[in-house]
Amino acid sequence: MLNSLSLFLSLFLSLLDEIMQQESSPLCAADISPDLRKCFAFLSGGRGNNGSPIVVFPEYPAFSELQEQEFHNVLTYLTSVPSLSASGVGFILVIDRRQDRWASVKGTLLRIAGSFPGNLQLVLVLRPTTLFQRTLSDFLFKFSKDEFKMKVPVIMLSSVTELHSYIDRTQLTQELGGTQEYCHEKWISHRTAIEGFALMVKKTAQTLQAFGTELAETELPNDVEATSTLLTTHTEKKDEMKEDLKIALSQGGRLLESINEPLVSDPDYTMNHDELENLSTVQRLLGQLDETETAFDDFWERHQTKLEQCLQLRHFEHNFREVRSHLDQVADKLSGFSEVGISPAHGEHILKELTIHEDRTCVLDRALALACEGDTLIESSHYAVDSILPKCSELRALCSEHVHFLSLSFSLSLQATKWCEDGIYLLASQPVDKCQSQDGAEAALQEIERYLDTANQHKLNDLNGIWRDYESVLTADFRQVERVFQKQLSMQEMFEKRRISLKKLAAKQTRPVQPVAPRPEAIIKSPLSSPGINLLAFSTAVSGRPPSLSEEEENLAVLRRHVMNELLETERAYVEELLCVLQGYADEMDNPSMANLIPNTLHNKKDVLFGNMAEIYQFHNKTFLRELEAYTDCPELVGRCFLERMTDLQIYEKYCQNKPRSESLWRQCSDCAFFQECQKKLEHKLGLDSYLLKPVQRITKYQLLLKELLKYSKGCEGAEDLQEALSSILGILKAVNDSMHLIAITGYEGNLNDLGRLLMQGSFSVWTEHKKGHAKVKDLARFKPMQRHLFLHQKALLFCKKREENGEGYEKAPSYSFKHSLSMSAVGITENAKGDNKKFEIWCNSREEVYIVQAASAEIKTAWVNEIRKVLTSQLKACRGERARETHRERETICTNTSGRQEKRVEISVTDSGFAPSSKNTDKLKGEHADSLLLSSRILNTVITVKKNTMLLSKTVLKLNMSTKSTPILFLQQNY
Repeated sequence: MLNSLSLFLSLFLSLLDEIMQQESSPLCAADISPDLRKCFAFLSGGRGNNGSPIVVFPEYPAFSELQEQEFHNVLTYLTSVPSLSASGVGFILVIDRRQDRWASVKGTLLRIAGSFPGNLQLVLVLRPTTLFQRTLSDFLFKFSKDEFKMKVPVIMLSSVTELHSYIDRTQLTQELGGTQEYCHEKWISHRTAIEGFALMVKKTAQTLQAFGTELAETELPNDVEATSTLLTTHTEKKDEMKEDLKIALSQGGRLLESINEPLVSDPDYTMNHDELENLSTVQRLLGQLDETETAFDDFWERHQTKLEQCLQLRHFEHNFREVRSHLDQVADKLSGFSEVGISPAHGEHILKELTIHEDRTCVLDRALALACEGDTLIESSHYAVDSILPKCSELRALCSEHVHFLSLSFSLSLQATKWCEDGIYLLASQPVDKCQSQDGAEAALQEIERYLDTANQHKLNDLNGIWRDYESVLTADFRQVERVFQKQLSMQEMFEKRRISLKKLAAKQTRPVQPVAPRPEAIIKSPLSSPGINLLAFSTAVSGRPPSLSEEEENLAVLRRHVMNELLETERAYVEELLCVLQGYADEMDNPSMANLIPNTLHNKKDVLFGNMAEIYQFHNKTFLRELEAYTDCPELVGRCFLERMTDLQIYEKYCQNKPRSESLWRQCSDCAFFQECQKKLEHKLGLDSYLLKPVQRITKYQLLLKELLKYSKGCEGAEDLQEALSSILGILKAVNDSMHLIAITGYEGNLNDLGRLLMQGSFSVWTEHKKGHAKVKDLARFKPMQRHLFLHQKALLFCKKREENGEGYEKAPSYSFKHSLSMSAVGITENAKGDNKKFEIWCNSREEVYIVQAASAEIKTAWVNEIRKVLTSQLKACRGERARETHRERETICTNTSGRQEKRVEISVTDSGFAPSSKNTDKLKGEHADSLLLSSRILNTVITVKKNTMLLSKTVLKLNMSTKSTPILFLQQNY
């Protein structure tokens, strides 16, 4: 779709350029039609030998009576008609004054010399033919040349024959002895029609551009009705556009036929240059208008397809919500059944009710049909495959597991219950009198044994296994299965007791049984109880450094020294390069002898080009390099040097923030002679831009060197400092990177500095939910998530939309359009969103607004959740601190000034019920002051009670919310 839009816009711009060329003149033929029709000057369409357009001033007796404005308008318009290349050569003026007097000739020349708007190539004058006027013109012309003030030759001609020696007859009209046919009215008619057509094409092109931009920037609606309305609206606008294009093409076709009419009537007709230019102009306009229409049709087809797919998606989402709601109703229906399997008849009744319910709603069929519909959308290359596919899987999972297993659990419970009921009937049906005999007991025992053999086919044997396999779909229904399982155990116990009794009755006791002590069984040790074999070798712990280094430690020490040498050598080279740039470029900008080589765009821009490079150089040259050299012999301790100067290293943040401006300035004037001369003097093979990149490269190099040192310093004395230094350098790099993104935010009306320190930033997929009235309504229109770039500050969370990157190098940076923000004092989080370990929820106003955020990976999500939790935890601590300070203020004494000079102090103690004056002071309160103090005490008690209740409530909510990870953590902001 982007390719078609790009083609459409490129053709539109080409078409608009063509129109602008046609409208380069500030005047139109329709505006000055009365002046043109006077025909005191016209473009014959002829050309001189060098291609100069010919302007003819025919015999016009009232020439001297022309108003200056109409004279200027006509000449201005005539000089704007030929092409720019022809006008640039200069115009040839042919002034016909054969029937006039010398005074008219002189007046015409003076008027033309004073106000002709174009370039002149040659002026040819057909002088009066009468003897007296011709003689007079010959004589007076010689003395009047200086008055005309023309920079081109003015030639007086006696006849048209002399005129033909300057201009070919084929380029002159018949009035001037030429062969060219010219109709002034027809010329005006063509010019008016062409300009009218160009204006129509311009309006059509502008409308196309506006409509194309509107289509490209349209965000897809969130519901079926809005999507359908948008599709209808856009289709209607498209039809209007097509109608305008059709009218424009029709008008252009008629104009083209009018211009070609002479050729149709006379194949031997030869068009003059103006007619050819008119023909070419109309053909180009028509051709580009046709190409623009084709590109627009292609763009519209893709846009329409996307809107239709969006409408299909919205219908699918709407049906999905309905089906899901019906499935939930089925689950509620099933969970509402109580006492499953009290009796076989009851169980059969439950299954019958379940079957009737499913048949009535056809929810399973609808769910499966909707899943197939989703498959069809996916196969048709729908743009929202990532949103449709999970829903299809969810529907099938619900159908195959949720409802199906609930039915299965009822079936299993029914079978087990029926087995128990049959067993009870069996026990009750065995006659007691027959069981007293040995044969009767054996028969009853065999009957019980046979029944117990069928237990495995009907019993619920593994309760834990059932829960493990169906944990995702079992909720309250599992307790019914547990009840049946307990019923089975009771039944089993009853059978066991009956079997033992029957065995005793069936046993033959022909002689007394002498009690014998049981023989002790041999104790067989399990392999699991045998002692294990310890295969680990233990080494002796050594404290301190041994007097002689091992071979491995010596190798590590060599590697540490190697990394340290690289750090020092590159640091010295870096300092020298900075000094070279500052002296060879920055100082030269203040050198007067080089001022003539510096372009205007570079004047007073040294701070923009070099940023704070001088500050960086001073720090490294005077401080950091010397301190690093102090650790030459103990590289494992160099982490301390970095930690001590970590604050100073933050100057790189300012340099990196300025880098886009510096890069932009460099691109504007990189080819100027100043930079070439400086580079030549320094004998540098690389340009200045390579050296301006050195600070950025250096600050990133430190973390690589520290990583290497840390790898070879495990167990050394300074390993912890190296690790902390590495973390701090990475923190600076992250802060630099974050600030580069932060300065690209546009549209935020407040001050970003008021939001506190920027903690994290990154791109996420975001869905939104909100509440309307008492019912929660999900904003499911965002099945295709919004792509948002989040900026987490200490006090607020900003949601921005990332725009396309432009430019090159450091100029190739994204921009972020501010959308909205959430105050961290009113924010809560749910760490684990259902269905995806990369999602979490951010909400506020008691979940009135919910933002479901999906990170690129689970690790990123965890980092963000941890950081947000830190912010919220710090707010909670601050809230508790404020609460402690409030309690402390409550315990402060309240001083009351009594009348007179004496000041009495009344102590107020904090009780469970609030504030109360102490007993020893209550007796001292008298009269009006006592009443006033008691009233103040009551008011204060009321305030403190409200505060305590609020604090107790918030504390309770906090404990409840923090008791589990999956429950949203709510932090209340209390304003007292």
